[in-house]
Amino acid sequence: MKKTIFFFVFVIGVISCGDDKAPPYLLSEDEMVGVMVDIHMAEGMASSLPVSYDSSKKLYPLFESRVFEKHQVTDTTYTKSLEFYLRDTEKMKELYGRVIDSLNVKEKIGQEED
Repeated sequence: MKKTIFFFVFVIGVISCGDDKAPPYLLSEDEMVGVMVDIHMAEGMASSLPVSYDSSKKLYPLFESRVFEKHQVTDTTYTKSLEFYLRDTEKMKELYGRVIDSLNVKEKIGQEED
């Protein structure tokens, strides 16, 4: 039992001390914010459609793939970049602050057009 606990503590320690080097195809902060804004817009669109929850769950991956096409990135590049930025909570707070600001501007522009 002690060996098992030690093993899991060791594995968690090794994983948490992972390499802080940037992945080879890291999205810049500006690119990351742009993709994250559009991902949140896609989530909002999928959830606000007048369809069942199951249908919106099936539509979201289509919206998401369009976001990746628009930004010319792969889902793997986005995921690896997100994992990298999540290691630095202050940087992630800053990025999400920019995402929220961008979404608020888009919402305000949308309200003014109505």
